[in-house]
Amino acid sequence: MISKAIIKDIQNLAHKESRTEQRLFLAEGNKWAEELLAQAPQQIRGIYALKHWMDAHATQVTGLPVQEVDAVMMSRLSQRKTPTEVLIVVKQFSRSPEPAREGIHLVLSTIQDPGNLGTIIRTADWFGVRQVVCSHDCADQYNPKVVQATMSSLIRVPVVYASLPEWLAQQSHIRKWAAVLHGADYTKARGDGILMMGNESKGLSEELLALATDTITIPRIGMAESLNVSVASGILLSQLTR
Repeated sequence: MISKAIIKDIQNLAHKESRTEQRLFLAEGNKWAEELLAQAPQQIRGIYALKHWMDAHATQVTGLPVQEVDAVMMSRLSQRKTPTEVLIVVKQFSRSPEPAREGIHLVLSTIQDPGNLGTIIRTADWFGVRQVVCSHDCADQYNPKVVQATMSSLIRVPVVYASLPEWLAQQSHIRKWAAVLHGADYTKARGDGILMMGNESKGLSEELLALATDTITIPRIGMAESLNVSVASGILLSQLTR
């Protein structure tokens, strides 16, 4: 039986203030459960699952804080419209911005749509991005919609928040590509460096553009005004990591 206090604490994780205060977030679904159990069991603070999931994963959850719940309770705890079989309370990752040395580092400015941020993190995982450095006005990486869209890539990709002008100014030893509407053909870019992406309506600020060493663009063939930022990030990362 789950106490009312625990139920309330879990439900409150829908809100950023509670996530920040508790230093926890929720991960739901089999994909997240499998990845956490395999790669980061030390981050797990509680597993709440239906009986058939518990029976199927009995050996994997030995020694972990596990609670069997019924479908009614799961619907109370879940932050999804259609609750899954398993919900996990996870300790937030302790990460800080690192200097950009080798590899590709991704900078995101004002990416406020949770679905876009989550998809970008998942894409960054695919292309082996070293870290994702977000401006403070980006969506919260632990927002339920971000967590869901990452499909557990949040475990592997360090996502950090920083003052972008300050952090970028410190990276004087490495190339910085700013994605803009009018720049050099992106197919000429490759090698180690930092890829800077802004949101679809405003793009990158003049302050950030001034810190770029290069501007690149994906040539437009059709009539669309802009590309979705997560799609554009994937195209550019595909080129830079070749």
